This record gives sequence, C-alpha cells and structure tokens, in this order.
Amino acid sequence: MRFAKRLQSISRNVFADMDRAKTQARDLGKEIIDLSLGSSDLPVAEEILEVVANALQDPDTHGYLLHGGTKDFRVAAANWYSSKFGIPVDPEREVLALIGSQEGTAHLPLAILNPGDIALLLDPGYPSHAGGVYLAGGEIYPMPLLVENAFLPVFEDIPLDILSKSKMMVLSYPHNPTTAIAPLNFFNQAVNFCRQHDLVLVHDFPYTDLVFSSQVLAPSILQADPQKELSIEFFTLSKSYNMGGFRIGYAIGNSSLIQALRQIKAVVDFNQYRGILTGAIAALSSSPESVTQTVQTFQQRRDVFIQALQDIGWEVPSPIATMYIWAKLPEPWQHNSVEFCTKLVTQTGVAASPGAGFGQAGEGYVRFALVRDPDTLRHAAQKIQQFLQTSPKF
Repeated sequence: MRFAKRLQSISRNVFADMDRAKTQARDLGKEIIDLSLGSSDLPVAEEILEVVANALQDPDTHGYLLHGGTKDFRVAAANWYSSKFGIPVDPEREVLALIGSQEGTAHLPLAILNPGDIALLLDPGYPSHAGGVYLAGGEIYPMPLLVENAFLPVFEDIPLDILSKSKMMVLSYPHNPTTAIAPLNFFNQAVNFCRQHDLVLVHDFPYTDLVFSSQVLAPSILQADPQKELSIEFFTLSKSYNMGGFRIGYAIGNSSLIQALRQIKAVVDFNQYRGILTGAIAALSSSPESVTQTVQTFQQRRDVFIQALQDIGWEVPSPIATMYIWAKLPEPWQHNSVEFCTKLVTQTGVAASPGAGFGQAGEGYVRFALVRDPDTLRHAAQKIQQFLQTSPKF
C-alpha cells in the first residue's frame, strides 16, 4: 500500500514513543510510575459526575449533537470567560465547542494555511501544534525558548523573509513544557507584532487556573486583543476540572476564525455526548472551591518533588504554574534526553518525557508530570537517584 507523504512528518510523537517504552518496561516486570503524561489522577467533582450520570437516563441525550445543540454550553463558556477576564463574549459568534482543545489547535491550521505557508511555533512546544501544521501542508519556523529569555520568544529574531510567508503564530502560556508564564505586556507585544505582519494569533490556554502564586496571574491573549481582531484562544476542562477523559474544550475569539474552524469541524466530527456538555456547564458554573483545591494539590506535589530532587543532588527551579517540572538534565545526558527517559523507565519503571520530544530547543531537559501522590513522587525520586548512581553514563 502507498500512504500519504504527510504521515512522514508526524511519524514521531513524544507520548507515543514513551508509551512504547512503558509497555516494554511492563513486559520486563517493572512497576510503572508514570510521570510522562499530563493526565490528572485527581477525581472529577461529585456534583459534575452526578449531572452526567443523570443525563444517561434521558434518551433525548443519546443522539447526535450538532452545533445548535451546544448553545447552553457556549453560553456557560462565555459567561465563565467574561466573569474571569472582564471581556464580553458573544456565545453565538465567538465560541465553539471542541472535543478537547487539542482538536482545535490541530484543526485550525487547516482553515488558515495553504501548502507552503509558514506557522511560527514555540520551540519547545506542545506536539499537536506542529502536527496540525504538517497535516495542513504548512511549514514550521521554530521560535526558540531559552532560559535567559524567561522562555519567551524574541520576535525581533524572526527573519523578514520568514515573516513574508507566515500566516499564523501559536503561543501557549503558562507553558507546557517549560512552565513559564507570559506577562500581559508580552501579549501586547505579540498582538502588535501579529497585526503588523498580518498574522493570526493563536493562544493555547489549558493551564488557565494552574498558577501557584497569588501575586501572579495568567493573562488571556484577548486582554491584549479585547476586540478580537486577530486572536483565538483555546480552553479545556482537562486540567482545572480533571476532566481529561471527557474530551471537552472550547475556543473563544475572532468570529471569522471561529466560523472557519467550525467549517473544518463540520466535515470531521459532530460533538461529544450531550451529557458531557451538561457536566461541563455544571463545572463552569460551579464555585471555585474545587479548582482551588486542585491547584493546592499540585502545588503541594510540586514542593514535595522539588525537595526530593534536591535531596538527591538534582537542583531544579520551582515552577509557579502548570502541573510539570522542567528539569535540566545532568551533564552526561545533556545531548540525549530520549536515551535518558528510555533507560530510566526500562531500569526503574519511572516514566518521564524527553525534552527533545517537544522540539529541538527542548533537548537537554526532561519533563516530569506531577500526576501522582506525594509518597509516590518521593519514591520516584529515590529510583531516579539509584539510576543516576548506577548509570554507565557516569
């Protein structure tokens, strides 16, 4: 059989690679401590589950759900956003329900790029951002994120010949995997830069609430573009509400971009089960207590794991956002994060994500997801210590 050439550009994926490594480790009898995937282990709030469970008994919820049937959810999303960020949103023209925000970020390039057009992406960055560009036949210009620049891209470094062929820029802060936060003045610069060069500005915003300091806020890109002239922002209930398996997200932004993404979505899928959207409405309309508790849980885990790594001699900065630790690898492993993660899980059962899987600028780092309880995180650090002490790299 002959397959499309586009498969070649998406043949590698950090999560798929680590899934294979974890399977091999299980086959060797290892107990897996999986810190490679940002899939929350925390439960969904009971009141949300009750709403979904009740919907199951209603046969009217069992059929296909088209766009018109998502209106109540879109209203809830618009109200949630306006309450949090103070910017009015039209639920009819400026909101679109998605099967997870990843669906939106992967499909949007199909509505923006022609073959050969360039997308400006963060490096390192989330894999689906690149995957969507490749599926659309586009090309990628990576914007390196360096520690000396607080993991923010330097727009002035982008060559003019690249900008002349560019159609979109994708940002995502708080950032996965580096955990960096972008201040509002950076977003103001991004909006002005994209306006100057006629670029669509995309902001993937899954870690909206996962900020550990009351002195720091994670701004929305629409605060820098309140008229929604050129921006679209993607949200998910996977992180704040622990609803990753429910696959529920949404986009808010420029009405033309929302309509274009809706056109793509219409030929790819319908929507998820109506009961899930009803549960999502309950989540977005609920008191902030459950979200606050989730944030506090990840903050405690952060503190425990950072201390455990320091205790074994691995100095790692403490992140102020997300559910990850972005750790610079010890010198012998600086140039092969994939080998480090593969051998770590094979020998110890501790699974992490190699920085190189998020882009060339991610090499030399490893990402740990804080998705296990404190005792398990301490145990993982002990296993990492044993690996580092016995590794032939030392």
